[in-house]
Amino acid sequence: MVQLRLLGPVEIEVNNGRLLSLGAGRLRTVAAILISEVNRVIPVGRLIDLAWDADPPARARGVVHNHVHRLRQLLAGQAEIATRGGGYVLIADPCAVDVNRFRELVSGAREAEPWTAVGQLRQALGLWRGEALADVPGDRVRRTLGVGLTQARVAALQELGGKLLLLGRYGEVATELTAHLAEHPLHEELTALLMRALQASGRQAEALGHYHRTRRHLKNQLGIDPGPALSETYLAVLDGKPAAVPHVAGRPPAAGPRPAVPYPADRPPPSVGQVPSAVPLSVAQLPSAVPPSAAHLRPAAPSPVAQLPPAIADFCGRARETAALDETLDRVPGPACVVVAGGGGAGKTTLAVHWAHRIKAEFPDGQLFVDLRGFERPPMRPGTVLGRFLQVLGVPDATIPDSEAERSALYRSLLAGRRMLVVLDNAGTAEQVRPLLPATPGTLAVVTSRRRLSGLMIRDGAALVTVGPLPADDALELLGSALGRQRIAAEGAAARELVERCDRLPLALRIAAARLMAHVGWSLADWTKKLADERHRLCELSAADPDLSMEAGLSLSYRALSSGAARLFRLLGLVPGPDVEVHAAAALAGQDLPRTRRHLAELCEAHLLEEQAGGHFARTGLVRVYAGKLVASEESPADRDLALRRLSDHAAGVRTGPG
Repeated sequence: MVQLRLLGPVEIEVNNGRLLSLGAGRLRTVAAILISEVNRVIPVGRLIDLAWDADPPARARGVVHNHVHRLRQLLAGQAEIATRGGGYVLIADPCAVDVNRFRELVSGAREAEPWTAVGQLRQALGLWRGEALADVPGDRVRRTLGVGLTQARVAALQELGGKLLLLGRYGEVATELTAHLAEHPLHEELTALLMRALQASGRQAEALGHYHRTRRHLKNQLGIDPGPALSETYLAVLDGKPAAVPHVAGRPPAAGPRPAVPYPADRPPPSVGQVPSAVPLSVAQLPSAVPPSAAHLRPAAPSPVAQLPPAIADFCGRARETAALDETLDRVPGPACVVVAGGGGAGKTTLAVHWAHRIKAEFPDGQLFVDLRGFERPPMRPGTVLGRFLQVLGVPDATIPDSEAERSALYRSLLAGRRMLVVLDNAGTAEQVRPLLPATPGTLAVVTSRRRLSGLMIRDGAALVTVGPLPADDALELLGSALGRQRIAAEGAAARELVERCDRLPLALRIAAARLMAHVGWSLADWTKKLADERHRLCELSAADPDLSMEAGLSLSYRALSSGAARLFRLLGLVPGPDVEVHAAAALAGQDLPRTRRHLAELCEAHLLEEQAGGHFARTGLVRVYAGKLVASEESPADRDLALRRLSDHAAGVRTGPG
């Protein structure tokens, strides 16, 4: 069944798990509007009004018609867009829209028992992948459709916090709300809930700190003071009094299932409307949400964990990168984390696994490995990874904490005193990695990513090793290990041209070698001739497995870009040659230098460009070909012509100089 998503970047996923390419322009906007009103007719006038911020061009009606026609082609066999009167209607199962599933789960949670509601609310909130309609251009459509969704998300968070407070699961309240408030500090109701949970946990100073932080943001950004509810919570925390819990739907637990936090026998449980003051508990009375001590959970004489995948048999080259990795082990004090970063197909995982096998004797307590799927949907959540790691480290399922923060704390406690190697493959963001990093000397985390993950270097002191194209000799060695060194020597000129057509990238070279092995009658010159045609080069560098292709790898990096950086990347496909200068890029995109520099920096972070001296940015041939394919398919002829005219005008100005 087709999946239609608005709770984050707009996505349409078809039956085979493939995301439809909506581009970064108004095709995406029209799709978002139709999805938001699924099974309801939307007048063309409303589509135009929303898509162009009430300032449409004269040809807007024709553009909308073209976008609807394109969406019909993309959705063929998956969903229908019908013409009804003076408008269009997207006909699909309402359950295919993530917004509808979110609302249904939240509605069900309001009628459920608190412990059931917690699961439903977490499932609902788990549908969010960022800000609603995050990549839709146009302020009006985001305001009209997105504000209500954001308010519903906050209401669901408030509902979840209230349910957890009723159950006495204070640590989970703090975990759920702290991250959201860091990004949205003006939500007074959530701040009040967080303060109540911290007070009940005996963390009064933290509770007061959150109040002052919110008060400061309200004053600086809105020029107002906190409202009565937050002010009353502040006074209650200041006086050490129990604070009233806001009303939430559902009934208190009946006989049978118990709240997550037991209370001492000589103290009655709190009334439904109150959170108790912190109660000193003995070790035997610790609530289930609080992890037992790591020493208690550590299995006696545990077997070393050995989760590394097999090392590739014909690994070759990467002497510089291996030396850089070795150097991190010699530092005193050594980093707790090293990031192996590079573009798609560069061989990051291969290098990381090869090096991990090479040094694993220095980590006798074992190796942990996980594919974080950071550029897929959905990525692995840190809490899920921690749960698996804790199982492997010997923690019984029944005693694994519920919250990510408590899982992370227990995980770090278990690693303390051990020498372990943790390989975190295919990370998407620093935030995804940070809860999985060790906190004490002796354990090393090796992270691979398409991004540099600069936050890990800045905040966590991580080392960085960048993986790019192989040196020419190493690329020939890799090709020779697959096809035979005698064949490479006999067809030397064709082999050298072939490795350059593959940008000297290990994945491209291995795909080319596999294709040649499957066609024994082809010479290297035959294959090189195929790759010389840029129109088909990416298609030729693909295997039967759709994930094993250079285009699929580049697509993962491209889809993770912001809309502005994605547009600049596409437009760079109009520029021939291996590099572009920053002023030319700004002219091409029709935007100012500061914004262009930000977008170029994002492309460099994603390893789609590499910054050179003098304001130049280089790219590989396959990246240039991929950008050219995107600009041809996702930018209109008029937009392409306009961009080229701007670039031509810039070049003419550079030639003539000032005056």
